[in-house]
Amino acid sequence: MSKLPDESFRDTIGTINKEGKRAFIFPKKPKGPFYDKRKLLSYFLLVFLLAAPFVKINGHQFLMFNVLERRFNIFSFPFWPQDFHLFVISMIIGVVGLALFTVAFGRIFCGWFCPQTIFMEMVFRRIEYWIDGDRGAQIRLQKQEWNAEKIRKRVTKWIIFFIFSFLIANVFLAYLVSSDRLLLMIKEGPALHTSTLIALLIFTAVFYFVFAWFREQVCIIACPYGRMQGVLLDNKSINVAYDHVRGEKELGRAKFNKQEDRASTGKGDCIDCKLCVHVCPTGIDIRNGTQLECINCTACIDECDTIMESVGLPKGLIRYASEDEIVKKEKFVFTTRMKGYAAVLVILIGVLIGMLFLRNDVEATVLRLPGQLFEHKGENISNVYTYKIVNKTTKQFEAVTFKLVEPKGEIILVGKPKVQVKPDGIAKGTLFIEINPAYLEGDKIKLKIEVYDGENLIETTTTNFMGPRSFN
Repeated sequence: MSKLPDESFRDTIGTINKEGKRAFIFPKKPKGPFYDKRKLLSYFLLVFLLAAPFVKINGHQFLMFNVLERRFNIFSFPFWPQDFHLFVISMIIGVVGLALFTVAFGRIFCGWFCPQTIFMEMVFRRIEYWIDGDRGAQIRLQKQEWNAEKIRKRVTKWIIFFIFSFLIANVFLAYLVSSDRLLLMIKEGPALHTSTLIALLIFTAVFYFVFAWFREQVCIIACPYGRMQGVLLDNKSINVAYDHVRGEKELGRAKFNKQEDRASTGKGDCIDCKLCVHVCPTGIDIRNGTQLECINCTACIDECDTIMESVGLPKGLIRYASEDEIVKKEKFVFTTRMKGYAAVLVILIGVLIGMLFLRNDVEATVLRLPGQLFEHKGENISNVYTYKIVNKTTKQFEAVTFKLVEPKGEIILVGKPKVQVKPDGIAKGTLFIEINPAYLEGDKIKLKIEVYDGENLIETTTTNFMGPRSFN
């Protein structure tokens, strides 16, 4: 009778011990071709993430997510509350695109593009390797008594971690409130912005907690993407995968012996060195198959290829591959499901592009004041309105006026006869519209209003006008 595979790993996770307590992971420092490529990409993305809120194009911050004021800049395109439908479609495109990417290439986003992974593996983990040493040195330091060496290393690491967390929190704040406002707060000093300073310290504490202690638990417990991949992957999805057909063979794994020919003995190519486990940042054994905790970081690929090369066996025992490629030797194909996701994605992108072309740089709304009826002013009927002008450009409008196009009548602004609207600003106010009853065709009609900046037409809007039921 053949021995059933050991499935006990599915009942636990690598970061929890038998007593149910946190088991800290000390991954071996990765090295190899994939890691070198990840470093280059990560450094590029780090520069992008840190610089994006401070870069401006046409006067607009490149990326901004001002949730409090509901103002967003995406690739320097400003989105106001009036453009919320565009922002929603953009987010849907992101979700569908991520789903397509996951169906085709698994959780590769987590290992190569996720900010959590980039900051953890390429910033904080490298600081840790520099101060504490590699895996073995870190384990010894963890077990070591609190002597002068351990105190010095721990305090140094904690201080540097806090400084980097504080810097990340400042960049995060620049995304939320804009870089201009952040730089102004820094210039004016924390005494004038105590509430912002408190929020900044809270953000710092959160980032410090995540990168100094919580770490891979974000990917395993907190991140919903790990769960989502479970329903998106299939046998044709490309993942970081262990070739169990080649690695196990008839007799399974076995330690390497220079004196024997593994091919003739029936032993698998896996020499059970466990270095793929030691280098994993989430503490899993990739040889157990695709798992929720795997972030496709490729560290195990580099480590396994190095070992295979040193013992004279072919590389690629762990590689990017689908289950069908390993078992059935089938090449990657663009499946019907992938085509479906791609079709939806193309349609959504087309809709977004169309909406962007139809989007106005100026939004003007004129609404009747709620609860107010019409008034008789001499021979005319008068309604009172509130207006709001949203300027999405970097140009200042110095003399905004309103003109009633249909039907004939007069618009009277309350206060100044002309309105100023600042760049990326909003102007609000009150106005009266007076119309002679001879031009009214009922008790409720639609008005067409043009909005001008000097002689330039900048927007056209409509509103309703209430009058008496009979004019005879």
